[in-house]
Amino acid sequence: MRYEELRQAVWRANMEIVDAGLVEVTWGNASGVDREAGVMVIKPSGVPFNAMRPEHMTIQCLSSGEVLGGSLRPSTDSPTHRALYHAFGSIGGIVHTHSPYATSWAQAVKALPCLGTTHADHFRGAVPITRSMRDTEIASGYELNTGAVIIECFAKNRIDPLQVPGVLVAHHGPFTWGSDPTEAAVNATVLESLARNAVYTLAINPAAEQPGRELLDKHFFRKHGPGAYYGQDAVNQTSS
Repeated sequence: MRYEELRQAVWRANMEIVDAGLVEVTWGNASGVDREAGVMVIKPSGVPFNAMRPEHMTIQCLSSGEVLGGSLRPSTDSPTHRALYHAFGSIGGIVHTHSPYATSWAQAVKALPCLGTTHADHFRGAVPITRSMRDTEIASGYELNTGAVIIECFAKNRIDPLQVPGVLVAHHGPFTWGSDPTEAAVNATVLESLARNAVYTLAINPAAEQPGRELLDKHFFRKHGPGAYYGQDAVNQTSS
């Protein structure tokens, strides 16, 4: 994917999270990566979404963070995005929002439990919460260390980032990712919906429990992995 194509894709993902009601003011960002070219494209810092155009997206060297294109400063969260691209080698897009329900779980420092099949369709298990950041991590390299605590959380809990494409950063908010910026934006929308559903479920029944693993895995794997059969392609291949 050439730079201008990637800029278009990243700009569209930023517009998609606005249209989905996941961001207000300038709170949020989407990025995309071209691993072959070694570049990342991300929203500029502090620019209102309604004023942004594809040419405003900033191009950075994935390894160094050096700005390679664009006249505006990149998002302050770009070190977090770069850290995740380095750690999770199969992802191609990242979205960060401050959407109200997912952010509420993050501020409560609670993982988002998998309470039903709607959740299991998209995330194989709870959406984890990171540990709180240490004062030294906040004082120096805050954004880079935000990425580090996400990476630590997935490694410590042996979570596959392709099966759980999102995280709640303690006291902060959600990050999601996907194969490209569009999929990352879809996962951000899904995460917000699941966070809202969990709030309603626990309001009705505070003792609600996670269903059995067999049911949850059935829902996850019918949409994901080599045995997936959900969707028109699978139907067309098996129908006579």
